[in-house]
Amino acid sequence: MFNLQDIQIDNVITHYIGSKAEDEGTRTSDSELEADDNTLDVLKQYFLNPFKSEEYFHLDKDETMYSHINEIFKDKEKFVEKSVSISNYLYQESEHPKIKAGELYIVYFSNGIIDGEVVDAIGIFKSESKDTFLRVKSFSGGFDIVPETGVNVNKLDKGCLIFNTEADQGYLVSIVDSSGKGADAQYWRNSFLHLKPRRDDYYKTRSYLDMCKSFVVEQAPKEFEVTKADQADFLNKSANFFKSNQEFDLQSFTQEVIPQPEIAESFKEYKKQYETEKDVKLEEEFSISLPAVKKQAKIFKNVIKLDKNFHIYVHGNREFIVKGFDEATGMHYYQLYFKEEE
Repeated sequence: MFNLQDIQIDNVITHYIGSKAEDEGTRTSDSELEADDNTLDVLKQYFLNPFKSEEYFHLDKDETMYSHINEIFKDKEKFVEKSVSISNYLYQESEHPKIKAGELYIVYFSNGIIDGEVVDAIGIFKSESKDTFLRVKSFSGGFDIVPETGVNVNKLDKGCLIFNTEADQGYLVSIVDSSGKGADAQYWRNSFLHLKPRRDDYYKTRSYLDMCKSFVVEQAPKEFEVTKADQADFLNKSANFFKSNQEFDLQSFTQEVIPQPEIAESFKEYKKQYETEKDVKLEEEFSISLPAVKKQAKIFKNVIKLDKNFHIYVHGNREFIVKGFDEATGMHYYQLYFKEEE
């Protein structure tokens, strides 16, 4: 999607966002950072190297962040003024007590490339974590070692790149957030940036895989006699379909993955229910995004956990797993058939 190899930093300014829980407020700069070429190269590495995901978003056009970004793109002379507004807005939205204080860097980039088009971009980056480094100093009789605390340029805590394209939809946005998925992490995406998913092939693929998992884990056991082995088999077949096809269509998927008519019909009905409950539109035909498949495949658990004694990893050939019940012991069991033991 984007190429950042030749992107340039035109403007950069740094502010400090205190802990709102401690009522620390903000400390804002009134002038841009003046940096030499070596420093700018290090900053580019720090800001841009983490952006590898092919999942994209749009800003919500009805929210504050879109207004600030839109004004900068329309009038670059407002960069410093609006950077202060963005900093104050971030502080106001940092309600969760676990949100850490840190430096906020706002950057104006030029010469980025999106699908072959040269575009500007605005970057917003926050450093919350500090590492200890050792500075070695030499003197006439030897060396001295001094510990120093600073930002690790190989570990960006939070960041977003907002490209000056698709403005009518809220601009194209890519994000980084290394703090996980807790409530204190969601503020960056939801409360501050107010992001909406870009409804591209990545989004369509990810949404369909999410729905498949939800169906087999939550819905299918309510209607049918489904074992954990059956669930693992369904998830494997679903993932393999998306991995081996470039295009998705619902009819081919159900024929290949869900040949049982009654389960296929239940799946289609659940799809409608899922769309309503999750407020998503699941297209019946779209181009499959392989990066989305690779990412979502990580959450497709094909493991059968038996008490605290055994885990069975199921990769295929459901017919080689047979579940039974031993009346003498009152325990369930699985029979596994194989040709070779490795």
